[in-house]
Amino acid sequence: MSPSLALPRFGDKLNSPMFEEFLVRLLEERDRVGLSEMIRGIDALMITVDPDRSVGYVNELCLMTPYHYLVTLESAEHFTHVLRIDLDSPDLLVREVKDPNMRGIFRCLNEVYPVGVDKPNSRYMGEIFRVSNLHDVVELQKEREVRFFNQEQIRKLELPANMAIVKPSPYTHNIVGYWERPEDELRVYALGISTIRDDIQRAYVEAKNMQAGLGLDHLLLPIDHLATRVYSQNREAAILEYLTLSSYYYWGSYDISSQNSSTNVTKSLHYTAESRSPAKVFTAANYPYFVNHLLKLPSPTEAFVRNFGPRLHHLAISVADGQTQGQPNIDYAVAALQGCGKDFLLEVIGSQEEGLKQIFSRASEHSALIVEYVQRFGDFQGFFTKDNVAELTQAAGVDESLRALDAGARA
Repeated sequence: MSPSLALPRFGDKLNSPMFEEFLVRLLEERDRVGLSEMIRGIDALMITVDPDRSVGYVNELCLMTPYHYLVTLESAEHFTHVLRIDLDSPDLLVREVKDPNMRGIFRCLNEVYPVGVDKPNSRYMGEIFRVSNLHDVVELQKEREVRFFNQEQIRKLELPANMAIVKPSPYTHNIVGYWERPEDELRVYALGISTIRDDIQRAYVEAKNMQAGLGLDHLLLPIDHLATRVYSQNREAAILEYLTLSSYYYWGSYDISSQNSSTNVTKSLHYTAESRSPAKVFTAANYPYFVNHLLKLPSPTEAFVRNFGPRLHHLAISVADGQTQGQPNIDYAVAALQGCGKDFLLEVIGSQEEGLKQIFSRASEHSALIVEYVQRFGDFQGFFTKDNVAELTQAAGVDESLRALDAGARA
């Protein structure tokens, strides 16, 4: 059997015959031509924020995650702040737009949505994959009708010049980048002049001092998964497209009928530890918005996409298994963060008996991204229980609905 199809599948969500047919055909062919082997793990994640948002966002990320500020790369229209844990985990590239009036394709992806327009430049952009042979990967993907920005477009958009960048997906609005980097060499991004910005460094030091003082520095682990929300009709296409662009495999899908949605997971073929290359999760409504008045079902996922556009909803941070001061580490961490002003959408849910506990933060005022914390107990291997994900989806939906109403009132 093809390596990309040999791993067990989980879940209870029924897929269409088209999905099942092309899942097999696409992965078998991907393995046969060598793309599965040449495309390795995720080296970096790109996030863009509006002008004057990066100091607050770097401070927030360095408090709420294990990331450290490394350097700022300055180009004509952006500051890119490189955050790193180590060379075994993906970097975060936080791009700050200098001019609030700057126009471009990524801003356009925000402005057609009623809440997305509130932060016109702030969005998660996508993943950068390390590849063993950039030329061959690009040529093989072009044969699959994958479209890339040309070098002049990359220059104008101030994307990394040492990468090949796929144009935004029609299903997720995310991009994918490829670069050729020997695994034992440092990551160096062709994004401008290198400097240490004093205001970013102060924000970083403040956050790390607070994190250490709270006792969180050894509890927060690398990113576990990235969760994207898409329209109901694009669920299967988005999954198959990502499997075409990556070396990920289809782990499975769960039907969350109480929230009229499904959660669909893809994982790296090369790394069993998500800390090396996070899982990519796709959430979509089971039914489109225009039948809700007939079904009388909640539709938080479809509402999110209609308000913000298809995009990344949250990034999940692993919490070390164990206890601190007599309580699970995730409960301790959340209480500590609440004590310094961080808000969460609900109480920590799940239990040690079920195998994991989870919680969503409130969306960042800087990036609109939610941080999820997840603690697995013992040998639990999954990403959620059905009850957990239903509660998380419901809580996020209430928060997003309120923001949508606020946006409507302002309009």
